[in-house]
Amino acid sequence: MDSSDEGLSHSIIEGKKEKIAQGMLLDAAANQGLFAFNPDMMFERIVNDYKNAETIYGESLMRLASGYDPNAISKNIRFPEFRSELKKKLKEKAKELEEENLIDKEGTITDRGNELASLVLYTQELNNLQAKGLGEKKTKKAFMYGEKENVRPFRKHDRYRDVAIKASIKKALRRVHVNLETQDLMTFERDNKGRIFIIYALDASGSMKGKKIELCKKAGIALAYKAMDENDKVGLLVFGSDIEEAVHPTNDFSLFLKNIAKVRAKKQTDIALTIEKAIEMFPKEDVTKHLVLISDASPNVGDDPNRNTLNFVERAAALGITTSVIGIELKEGIDLAKKIVEIGNGRLYIIKDLENLDKIVLEDYYAL
Repeated sequence: MDSSDEGLSHSIIEGKKEKIAQGMLLDAAANQGLFAFNPDMMFERIVNDYKNAETIYGESLMRLASGYDPNAISKNIRFPEFRSELKKKLKEKAKELEEENLIDKEGTITDRGNELASLVLYTQELNNLQAKGLGEKKTKKAFMYGEKENVRPFRKHDRYRDVAIKASIKKALRRVHVNLETQDLMTFERDNKGRIFIIYALDASGSMKGKKIELCKKAGIALAYKAMDENDKVGLLVFGSDIEEAVHPTNDFSLFLKNIAKVRAKKQTDIALTIEKAIEMFPKEDVTKHLVLISDASPNVGDDPNRNTLNFVERAAALGITTSVIGIELKEGIDLAKKIVEIGNGRLYIIKDLENLDKIVLEDYYAL
């Protein structure tokens, strides 16, 4: 981190309102799928069609850029005096950001701007975790793939190396089976999974823009912060119709933070491609591998997206990768989500209160 980045960090730590507001503005722009802040274009759209402008920019960005409540803008935009003042404020905000090297002359958000947005996101989520009193993960045993505990009936996609031989033979004998049959198999339950590698797969389709993607990013930061503190590793996959960002499971929190902060929603949803990529990203070593899929929609890319998705979930399960689904106000995709977690031996959460998203993401992690 260079001296200018350290200055940003100190500004956030010291609680400088101006810097925090600037970071929030840049993050709001990213959450709306924007790569630049253009005051002239924003003003023109607000004047010509306020409702459309609100859809494009969102209430948070308009408030932070103008200093006015969106309702006040809507009510007063027809008055020439207000228009003049609004245009002035937008230009002043752009000039302020440019002088701080947070945007360039064309209004494009700079690396320094993205850095500030990520620091503000991190600070907000850390404060939020402390306010909610979310606890620490239970201490883990030092076994590579967990300690063998109780046994249960063998399920499809369980690892054959976990078959409890003695318990399976006893069950076959009780059933008077000459040969050991599939229905006789028992497998060890593992009380604790040792080293954990997680990939946080975030849907960046257009329907996720705004508050949804903002809180998903914060939940990802909470997961990375807590998991890395436990010496586990967290990766990132940002998906739409393509893979937008891919960070292999890491314990480098700064790397994770930098990449999740710049996520922008813009395209369709291809979950099959995401699972295929996740399979590539997990290590071959014998560790706990867990994929968290966060989306608000069904997959809609390809001839048979649901079947393609389940095929890759089956492949992942065969490789020891468990899959949980966190559905954001999920409706049409619930049946598919249920099948994904059934095959992937994961958990399904349907989120209606987005403010508790970070709590749910951590709950899924703590259950590993």
